[in-house]
Amino acid sequence: MLRAAGVGLGDEVIVPAFGNVEVAEAVTRAGALPAFADVDPVTYCLDTEAVRAAVTPRTAAVVAVHRFGRPADVGRLYELGQRHGLLVLEQGESEAPYDEVAQRRERAAYLDARLRGVRTPDGGDGHTYQQYVVRVPGNGRPDRDAFARALRGRGVDCRVPVKTPLHRLPEFRRYVSLPQTELAADETLALPVDASLTKRDMQRIVSACNALGGLLQPAF
Repeated sequence: MLRAAGVGLGDEVIVPAFGNVEVAEAVTRAGALPAFADVDPVTYCLDTEAVRAAVTPRTAAVVAVHRFGRPADVGRLYELGQRHGLLVLEQGESEAPYDEVAQRRERAAYLDARLRGVRTPDGGDGHTYQQYVVRVPGNGRPDRDAFARALRGRGVDCRVPVKTPLHRLPEFRRYVSLPQTELAADETLALPVDASLTKRDMQRIVSACNALGGLLQPAF
């Protein structure tokens, strides 16, 4: 799509640095240069104001990536694109059947009501919970990675969604300030909310998280 729109050598394409290496790779395959903008700390999608600040005379396009079941603010990004003459593309997520989404939302609501010591995700804008991503604040106490190891030791299958932001990888290294991206990479942890989980599984997740979450700073 970038090539078809004439995007290529000498152009910049604004993309998020929080995951989705394939998007940045697609930009380089088109001959353009990925330019990284910061993400919104709630949705983990591109922040419109950060995109606005990243626009230069070389900017040709923006790729909005939907994350974890939350949609990017494409309405505002399209407005920004029209104002600056930029192509705006979307990178979506695979859609789950309605019944599966309903079950994920049910499990997410269960966790929302019971988890302590971690920051639960905001469920706005029709969140489909492709991943249930919490924040594990460190503040000098047990950090996210230690928290994840302890959870796995208690039988909870959790994972770190983004280990290294793209602007810190050797092939895409950029000296840019992306504080929300870096904080999200340090603190986020995906907990299971699969439709196959039983109530007992959910209770185990809550029990394990809360036993560890009491060691952390209070969620806010």
